Amino acid sequence: MALQGESGLASDQVALASLGYKQEFRRDFRGYELFALAFSLISVVPSVASVLVYALPNGGPVAMVWGWAASSFFLIFVAMAMAELGSAMPTSGGLYYWTHRFSSKRYNNLLSWLVGYTNSVAYISGIAGLDWGCAVQIMAAVSIGTDFVPTVHQIFGVFCAILLCHGLIASLPTSVLARMQTPYFVVNLLLCFALIIGIPAATPSELKNKASFAFGDFTNLYGWPNGFAFILSFLAPLWTVGGFDASVHISEEARNAKVAVPWAVVSATVVGCLLGWVLNVVLAFNMGPDVVAVLENPIGQPMATILFNSFGKNGTLAIWCFIILPQFMAGISILTVASRQNFAFARDGAFPFSRYLYRMNRHTRTPVNSVWASAFSASLLGLLSFAGPAAIGAVFTLSVVAQYVAYSIPIAARFLGGREFTPGPFNLGVFSLPVAVVAVSWMSFMAVVLLFPTTPETTPETTPETMNYSVVVLGGVQFLALVYYFFPKYGGVHWFEGPVTTVDKDDADKYGAERDRISESDEKHL
Repeated sequence: MALQGESGLASDQVALASLGYKQEFRRDFRGYELFALAFSLISVVPSVASVLVYALPNGGPVAMVWGWAASSFFLIFVAMAMAELGSAMPTSGGLYYWTHRFSSKRYNNLLSWLVGYTNSVAYISGIAGLDWGCAVQIMAAVSIGTDFVPTVHQIFGVFCAILLCHGLIASLPTSVLARMQTPYFVVNLLLCFALIIGIPAATPSELKNKASFAFGDFTNLYGWPNGFAFILSFLAPLWTVGGFDASVHISEEARNAKVAVPWAVVSATVVGCLLGWVLNVVLAFNMGPDVVAVLENPIGQPMATILFNSFGKNGTLAIWCFIILPQFMAGISILTVASRQNFAFARDGAFPFSRYLYRMNRHTRTPVNSVWASAFSASLLGLLSFAGPAAIGAVFTLSVVAQYVAYSIPIAARFLGGREFTPGPFNLGVFSLPVAVVAVSWMSFMAVVLLFPTTPETTPETTPETMNYSVVVLGGVQFLALVYYFFPKYGGVHWFEGPVTTVDKDDADKYGAERDRISESDEKHL
């Protein structure tokens, strides 16, 4: 994508002003860096390593290969629907901004409020999930090299240390964060190809599986009916290929945002789905025939176990370091994105203490307060680890479910709210409605499915060990958001009016003159 000159930057500022906001960030993200950020969030190899534990017991190789393929088909529909909205209105507020613009005036304030809180929860749980996965991977590396078996307390300590490091890095200027994205992309891509080529070459013949096993063996260890177990395995690709609005939340820092944002959303999704599927096929052919042995190995991490069986201790340690690195990088990216979402929501006054969260650091020109508030909130979610494996596992589910709730509302509101929609450069035309219907139907279905417990209940009452805590956390946040909204006298219903205009009269005159100048320039060019 071509670099953008001063006129292009001015055009971005004018477009943002038309949405009601003055330019506060530096637009240092170029198009390919925005794509690299979206791709680093997907982080194929580390993400597959984190969630393989959800696919293996719910279908084994069939879930890994065909579950991934089926999910990818629908994920691309979601990406296209999100990209179309991102091209039309690229602003850091993203989902809640679109919800307010497209919903009927009777409900737009309330829906925008709920979407904003739900989207914030999705990204905070995403931070917790990525950094918890990184902590587990670090401790797995220790377990590979020694006989050490980490406790939950020790993993939580590493998790907090990772959050601290990510908070420091995500507070850096936009120009630094933007330049980091290219090495992130290179490391992720090289790691994918290294494993796709290296695993088949290194795996002993006795651990190589036939095509009938890789494409047809179904292993169900949790007791759900086979069909439902297969659907539950979709959590693996849904967690890996998510964050479709990540580029949107960075749009006020991106050049040529109306083109760069949809390009990043769709291309990162397609590439992530394809590489993830190929990696899963490679693993299915080279994991050995005993799925239970992979899950119950003392290493405690299925992906690490498969690599250990193929490369041995020293080779696995070397590779595992390169798996931890992009996982760590992805944590920086998602904290950056979350801080922009929370900054934008605070800019419109929706959070308690909004005036502190909506504050730019004068040295870095980034929302440092929002960065640390997001990191601290993620650390609180990490406390779920002390309630057991099912509780911390719910962090992964919560992120997907909260995202899908937040995505579905603005996509549906565009067609049901009766408000005008002006498309951007990325426009699906007559396919917009069919794509939206498929995307919203898919997300609604999966949001319900993923709220079920990991295993079917054999007793009349749900136990703490089997409880899906996603319901508690997401339901609790939405309940508190509603209480805050309808609270007598001080609640949001009395003062929240959706996106607040930050463009004053002088700015409006300046942007109006710039818009006229750009229009005249375009006419002369034509």
